[in-house]
Amino acid sequence: MKLGIIGLPNVGKSTLFNAITNAGAQSANYPFCTIEPNVGVVAVPDRRLDKLAEMYEPEKFTPATIEFVDIAGLVKGASKGEGLGNKFLSNIREVDAVVHVVRCFENDDIIHVEGSIDPARDIETIDLELIFSDMEVLDRRIDKAKKMVKADKKFQTEVDFFERVREALDAGKPARSVECTEEEKELLSTVSLLTNKPIIFAANMSEEDFTNGIENNPGYLAVKQIAEAQHAAVLPICAEIEAEISGMDPEEKALFLSDMGLTESGLDRLINACYALLGLISYLTAGKPEVRAWTIKKGTKAPQAAGKIHSDFERGFIRAEVIAFDDLMACGSMAAAREKGLVRSEGKEYVMQDGDIVLFRFNV
Repeated sequence: MKLGIIGLPNVGKSTLFNAITNAGAQSANYPFCTIEPNVGVVAVPDRRLDKLAEMYEPEKFTPATIEFVDIAGLVKGASKGEGLGNKFLSNIREVDAVVHVVRCFENDDIIHVEGSIDPARDIETIDLELIFSDMEVLDRRIDKAKKMVKADKKFQTEVDFFERVREALDAGKPARSVECTEEEKELLSTVSLLTNKPIIFAANMSEEDFTNGIENNPGYLAVKQIAEAQHAAVLPICAEIEAEISGMDPEEKALFLSDMGLTESGLDRLINACYALLGLISYLTAGKPEVRAWTIKKGTKAPQAAGKIHSDFERGFIRAEVIAFDDLMACGSMAAAREKGLVRSEGKEYVMQDGDIVLFRFNV
């Protein structure tokens, strides 16, 4: 999974990226300090994997990972090439989902490019640049569909739908805000539109906001309202808190978060939100050689899940031996779970569940 972190300059984007990846992206108080996209790979925290490692004491421990790309600050005119705009837009095109960092904190020492704090305006600034870029892409697709109508009238439905999306873009609304049937969603996914990418608005607030209650921050409330209209997710976060805890050991971190009234770090909450947004789950494989998490789409059947490990596993799939994580923990060992009949033999039609521990049987 590849997530692109975007936002206007000086909203806390690189501070957040540094904190969650420790990848050392340059963070400075002026636009364009991040010119090349910085990339950091983060292990997905999973207590289930930790418990399996305690049980098996494996030679290798492999969590799922997420790639974060810190994309330099967008500005007005990016769609026309302003401020290295075209390059930034192409970087966004390559990610699976977008984390849009929106500044909701006041700080006179950190200059805002627009001179004031206004989350709704900032979201609109970036949305419009992405919309302008999408208009060009969509116009080409509409022209192509119109030519196909001459040969086959069935393409008229496609033209009508894309023109409806174009009207939304004209009105300054992102493609993801358009109400679609399942068939239309499928059709829309065939066009590479930036504003159709799954998005999480990360409302970057101050430590004080988290202490006083995030619902008291009007900027956060404005972001929530916009996210709802766009069928997007919203995550309250404090880049400064994340920066403070990024170097702490687990016990110190847990104590600090508890004092702030938080149960999870912003990174953990961001990863959970991204999994939910993209419809992802994890299944686990466990043994002495390796304990590992594998990321798949919700609804994936056993043979396709096996194919994540190796194509031979899918091609020669016989069955999957499956046990739920909680059942294994309750039994204390795989041998005890087998005795109790909790290890199931599942066939090709089995739909994988989050936290399944699996051994695939195959023959090629």
